[in-house]
Amino acid sequence: MTDRYVLAVDQGTTSTRSIVFDRSGRMVAVRQREHRQHFPRPGWVEHDPMEIWANTQRTAAQVLRDVAAADGDVVALGIANQRETTVVWDRATGRPVGRALVWQDTRTAELVTELSARPDAAIVAERAGMDIAGYFAGPRLRWILDHVPRARERAEAGELLFGTMETWLIWNLTGGPEGGVHVTDVTNASRTLLMDVRTCRWDADLLAFFDVPAVMLPEIRPSVGVLGTATALSPAIPIAGALGDQQAALFGQVCFAPGDAKCTYGTGSFLLQNTGTELVRSRSGSISTVAYQLAGEPVRYALEGSVAVAGALVQWLRDGLGLIATAPEVETLARTVRDNGGCYVVPAFSGLLAPHWRGEARGLVAGLTGYVTKGHLARAALEATGWQTRDVVQAMEADSGLSLAALRVDGGMTTNNLLMQFVADVLDTPVVRPMVGETVSLGAAYAAGLAVGVWSDVEALKRNWHRSAQWTPVPARARALSAEYPRWERAVQLSIAWGAP
Repeated sequence: MTDRYVLAVDQGTTSTRSIVFDRSGRMVAVRQREHRQHFPRPGWVEHDPMEIWANTQRTAAQVLRDVAAADGDVVALGIANQRETTVVWDRATGRPVGRALVWQDTRTAELVTELSARPDAAIVAERAGMDIAGYFAGPRLRWILDHVPRARERAEAGELLFGTMETWLIWNLTGGPEGGVHVTDVTNASRTLLMDVRTCRWDADLLAFFDVPAVMLPEIRPSVGVLGTATALSPAIPIAGALGDQQAALFGQVCFAPGDAKCTYGTGSFLLQNTGTELVRSRSGSISTVAYQLAGEPVRYALEGSVAVAGALVQWLRDGLGLIATAPEVETLARTVRDNGGCYVVPAFSGLLAPHWRGEARGLVAGLTGYVTKGHLARAALEATGWQTRDVVQAMEADSGLSLAALRVDGGMTTNNLLMQFVADVLDTPVVRPMVGETVSLGAAYAAGLAVGVWSDVEALKRNWHRSAQWTPVPARARALSAEYPRWERAVQLSIAWGAP
């Protein structure tokens, strides 16, 4: 009997990866290709959608060839993607009208201020579940319509299509100009500010508020269910799952019960807590968002805390300051000292996201004295990720009333034992890393595999999850950090004040 494999495409901020998984959740083959980051102006971040499409084709074809000789069949494709990154393209030619505007891009700041000042602005949080912010795709789409020549005219005439990255890839995989399927899933649609988070439909009032033509929007579908057939691949494969990358990680970490939470530590850090079928309205700086939806079942919701800079701060120590030669060296350097020496780093390189949402904030280093060494600076940089995690967790607990029994973690920074122990201590909560670290890709594979029967139900997925490492809080250290927390909060306020007009 041949084995049944599932292909996952993880279209991320810096690269595209194609990974084939077997029924036990084990990686069978993986291919990866980076794409160029474009920074045409300060605060502007762009990607070339055509380059990403080419990389998707190439990596997917490579892994399919890698497993072709194995005794098994690839029976489904799942896609996870960088979420708010925005693409607009020509329906007839398949050519983008310009580069994709990346989720990190801040060019919509002036537009967001203008929209937020409108007397009817409250409708956005009430319907979409999130306040107006440049982080989301809706303002980026509006910017394209306003600034790309003839874009609005062509969009209203039905000539242009909009999508986040999974929409762009699915359309191309299923035929592109020759009958490509124009769809998105509920998790990605929830990141646009254009969808009613209760009904999971495009909302006419939100479209009017942002002045976006409905004709250019994709159809919203469940995260788990067949979306179309990837005829661009050989052999053709059903596309049976799609999730935004952080929801995919929640799915891959099998956080299916209310209160279950995961945090992905990568370029930024993203903490999601499952709140079940109840939409919890955030009043503390979290985001109320869609967690996932299985075809024929109610939508599951989540609270999310998004931190813009986590691993990017370590990259800055390496590339910007030259304190370390490789990212892993930051832990070695940080271990040369016992504490942060009174030093705090607030990495607000382009403002602060959850739970503060202060775009004017700017990065700073506080508490410098002649005593502080590069070891203290490295330790303070790592601790910044832990402090930001605590900020987010406190906001979520205030909103949901659900306390964390444990925090499941994934991402490249989880190999840093010093950081993970700090997170456990600062939260006073166990931190657990799974055996399979590629949780974003695994979540996309699980979604697609569920849709075609590779796995029978979510309980089967839970049986695949195994612990690789755990960090348990040290009571004395947890108490000390709780007493130290107000200093971090003061540093954050200084960061906000520094960038204020």
